[in-house]
Amino acid sequence: MEKLDIASMTLPELETLFAGLGQPKFRAKQTYKWLRCGVTDFDQMTDLPLTLRDTLRERALIRGVRIVRRLVSKIDGTVKYLYALHDGETVESVLMHYEHGYTVCISTQVGCRMGCSFCASGIDGLKRNLTASEMLAQVFTAGQDNDIRVSNVVLMGMGEPLDNFENSLRFLQLVTAEEGLHIGMRHISLSTSGVVTGIQRLKEYNLPITLSVSLHAPNDTIRSSIMPVNRKWGVEPLLSACKEYQSVTTRRISFEYALIDGVNDSDDCAFELAHRLKGLLCHVNLIPANPVNENSFQKPDHKKILHFQALLAANGINATIRRTLGADINASCGQLRRHAERLV
Repeated sequence: MEKLDIASMTLPELETLFAGLGQPKFRAKQTYKWLRCGVTDFDQMTDLPLTLRDTLRERALIRGVRIVRRLVSKIDGTVKYLYALHDGETVESVLMHYEHGYTVCISTQVGCRMGCSFCASGIDGLKRNLTASEMLAQVFTAGQDNDIRVSNVVLMGMGEPLDNFENSLRFLQLVTAEEGLHIGMRHISLSTSGVVTGIQRLKEYNLPITLSVSLHAPNDTIRSSIMPVNRKWGVEPLLSACKEYQSVTTRRISFEYALIDGVNDSDDCAFELAHRLKGLLCHVNLIPANPVNENSFQKPDHKKILHFQALLAANGINATIRRTLGADINASCGQLRRHAERLV
């Protein structure tokens, strides 16, 4: 019998499980509180009877993560993790320190099927989805390893959260639970490469999270050349879905735009981008492209990046240049995992 992934269960699901075991409802709540605090062993649940702990061990498991590599930036203290999962697969996570607190960027899949040409995460395709408990474990482990409280979470690591919709949604439900980390929805960002059906589904839940859309180009010609997902959902359908999402949630949308020298950084691109986004409550996050061994993309020089930002501002679009963190430890997604796999 396959063991239950108990750390991915909600309180009502645990109550149903415990009722089937002949246990009172309060035992389910005790267990739920332990799971929301990041315990990794049933023996840590000291207020549960030993017989119940033995039963849970027989029927269920707690899927944590194990630190394989830990790199700390000498520049800004950013910590990058390579985590091993129960089946030997690995994912990456990054802990960043800002004035407002600590942010953890987590992975939602092992690999990625989106195939964006400027990103190392999807070079080898998608291996599998992560469970909600495996996403939670990344947050717990980073906090415990550094003895800090994580205040913000970004689903922007390896993988496409909306391609793993159910598990991502369950993670949001569990990470905000009062009995555990209790991170507010407004302190969580979810990034998508433009999975329109996922945005439409997410809209129905009307969650006060920040939706971050990886746009990276103002038109289909450029975007399709660097982001295969655009061949299924072009720029117009994507922005239309964003407008519908915003009409329901009233939340500002963040558009990620990785500036690639000679690809999407021209004046015409800036003007077209501003025209496309006109009327949307949004913010553009300009990201100097990270070099990846498997392509020849380079970031523009800083003067050109500032010029692109100025053109957007002159045309009514608020844009900032993302501060580069962990530059000395390859903190962008996928690079550490690929390096580790090449060593095997």
